[in-house]
Amino acid sequence: FDEEDAKIKEKQITVLTREDARYPKSFLNLSDPPICLYVKGDLANFHWNDESYQELYFAVVGTRTPTAYGQQVTTKFSRELAESDVIIVSGMAMGIDALAHWAAIHAAKRTVAFLGCGVNIIYPWINRDLYHKIIDSGGLVISEFPPDKTTIKGHFVARNRLISGLSKGVLVAEGLIDSGSLITARYALQQGKDVFAPPAPITSDQSQAPNLLLKEGAKLVT
Repeated sequence: FDEEDAKIKEKQITVLTREDARYPKSFLNLSDPPICLYVKGDLANFHWNDESYQELYFAVVGTRTPTAYGQQVTTKFSRELAESDVIIVSGMAMGIDALAHWAAIHAAKRTVAFLGCGVNIIYPWINRDLYHKIIDSGGLVISEFPPDKTTIKGHFVARNRLISGLSKGVLVAEGLIDSGSLITARYALQQGKDVFAPPAPITSDQSQAPNLLLKEGAKLVT
């Protein structure tokens, strides 16, 4: 155990168990809360368990292949939310996730990314600059999977419940009918969180997810 602990510290990773005061209390309400969380970044600036700080976390998720409209919507909402001191949460995937994180960073604000692999693994590699920028700008990269754990499909589904679990609400910017962002939206509803979607062109396949959510009663954002 000591040897493993030393390796984790050497990689500048913080481990939060359920007994740690810094472990998000909102995760304890999940049907399957993570046994522990692995964190890259400075936790001192985050106070999700202290209501006196009134920190508001909000998830922005969507397709890995956004249209120009989806890019515009994501960047606008994420930037303006961040400028209002809302902490943007997403999954550091290509497309909508990355745009949401970058919008917060460009607003000189913190952002939180949940990974479907170990926090010392940059996935996808194309987002390596984003990974480092999230940490360098005061944000966090978090995973329930141990260091060096590579990603498999089921990991992304699991991490989606943490994206919604930390957040007050979830905005699905764009996505297909089988989009992973719909899984995040379902988790949010199960957790009693609000789901939001922008009006989207019916001629675009990437509008399937937000339009379905709006049909089902998601909050329309304009």
